Amino acid sequence: MKKRVGVVHTFLYSVEDLKKQFREKLPEVEMINIIDDSLLEEALANKGLTPGIISRMCAYYKHCQELGCECILNQCSSVGEAADIAAKLISIPVVKIDYPMAKKAVELGSKIAVIATAISTVEPSSRLVERAAKETGKDVTVSRCFVEGAYEFLLKTGDREKHNEMVTAAVRKAAETNDVVVLAQGSMYHLMPLLADVKKPVLTSLESGVAQIREVLGLE
Repeated sequence: MKKRVGVVHTFLYSVEDLKKQFREKLPEVEMINIIDDSLLEEALANKGLTPGIISRMCAYYKHCQELGCECILNQCSSVGEAADIAAKLISIPVVKIDYPMAKKAVELGSKIAVIATAISTVEPSSRLVERAAKETGKDVTVSRCFVEGAYEFLLKTGDREKHNEMVTAAVRKAAETNDVVVLAQGSMYHLMPLLADVKKPVLTSLESGVAQIREVLGLE
């Protein structure tokens, strides 16, 4: 019987990308998906967490454990700090998709730019990088780069090309003055081919975030 990993999705665009990563990196694992895109909408509207978001996240994590999951992957940076709270209510490991990326960013440089298109992601993602630096005893400067308006093009008008244009421009600008650039959200994963010519390291979370589960589950 396959080991089960629970994923609570707050963003519909991420579901198929993550399924693909699981098929490639964790073929022996069954992915259990709970989708509630109202979590992200509420986080965006309030520029951060609300009691309702925390309550629902706690309920979903409990459900994942009841379904026999041996691990939970927190997929959304905006609710990462709600995941920290929910993790205390269950007995299975909770891992953050963006934590390996944050650790890698700290290894690669001292001046780190965090690119975010969701206002609710800016601070949690930046604090995660700062926490990773603190854990290694390294002093870093984290530049918070909010690409205002880009998310609206992706979510409300479906203009992915305009979204991509705005984000890639922000990445190129950030690369001029930073050692490494972090793409805080999974929605920017598809931009990597467009950024191949950027001279500084540009990091995304999906691949390393899923790969870390192998070690958590003790898979060879």
